[in-house]
Amino acid sequence: MAADIDEQPAGYERLLSTEHAAAIAEVAAVVAERRPRHVVFTARGTSDHAALYAAYLTEIRLGLPAGLASPSAITVFGARPDLSDALVVGVSQSGGSPDLAEVLRVARASGALTLAVTNNPGSPLVETAELSVDIAAGHERAVAATKTYTAELLALLMLIEGVRAGDGVLPAEEHAALSRLPELAAQTLADDTPARLAPRYRFAAQLVTTGRGYAYPTAREAALKLMETSYLPALAFSGADLLHGPLAMTDPDVPVLAVVGSGPGGTSMREVLPRLGERRADVVVVGSAEVGETRMAVPEVDERYAPLLDILPLQRLALALALARGEDPDAPRGLKKVTATM
Repeated sequence: MAADIDEQPAGYERLLSTEHAAAIAEVAAVVAERRPRHVVFTARGTSDHAALYAAYLTEIRLGLPAGLASPSAITVFGARPDLSDALVVGVSQSGGSPDLAEVLRVARASGALTLAVTNNPGSPLVETAELSVDIAAGHERAVAATKTYTAELLALLMLIEGVRAGDGVLPAEEHAALSRLPELAAQTLADDTPARLAPRYRFAAQLVTTGRGYAYPTAREAALKLMETSYLPALAFSGADLLHGPLAMTDPDVPVLAVVGSGPGGTSMREVLPRLGERRADVVVVGSAEVGETRMAVPEVDERYAPLLDILPLQRLALALALARGEDPDAPRGLKKVTATM
């Protein structure tokens, strides 16, 4: 897991290279030409959080309604929704889950434009879809996904911004800004704060993660990593939902990881932090916003890019905490790399 985490700056650089950027641009140009009226994402596990990030991007940057499909509606209940005007995107590191392939098959049969985003170009998901994007993360050794998650984020970002450009090609200014990500990711991973904070949660019975907008998928992914590597029950809430009831569960014995950036989503979290303070919750802020007594600081970037950096210290925290609790993060009990569901 440590090796996979450390490979992420190189993964960003690889996806931004001329070869892979051109391949994503070609797909984005086809999508732009087809002019879908709405976008539906389908995914499981970690990839579901990447899909949620893409849904935010789609609605904010493209102005198109976006949502996450429930595969069971099709595979278990036999639903056949009319997706003729949709772009349906399957996101999966392995591309091997039968239910995701079935969603794309049904969507394509109804006239949808279908796209597979995966780390396995030879997978059933790619064979089912009309278009595909290779996230080019390379072999991921650990069961807990790290580098494939961030590669999905970046590939989806490049795809959606390419669609927004119209011809699939990222504007020069956008590409220049993204080209800083490998260096910023390496800088973030060099910070040893996550390892120093891990003992703080060694005996925690439960934990809460929270964020708004682009940061909400990060909060959900962080919770999943903590659960699957440290077996620590972790609940993820948007900052808004946290105030609608779950705030009551927070207290000095329930640590909170709050993802707070410098954009609109981070600004909206400013009302959440004082409420957590009233509950005397143990809060650690993750992100570029200079708030909170304890922080895992991340370089400031455009809020769209922040999830590509904010998750890195949280991955390292999950790794360090698993080791501190005497667990093996490379072999989570009951889990395997490819999970086939129907």
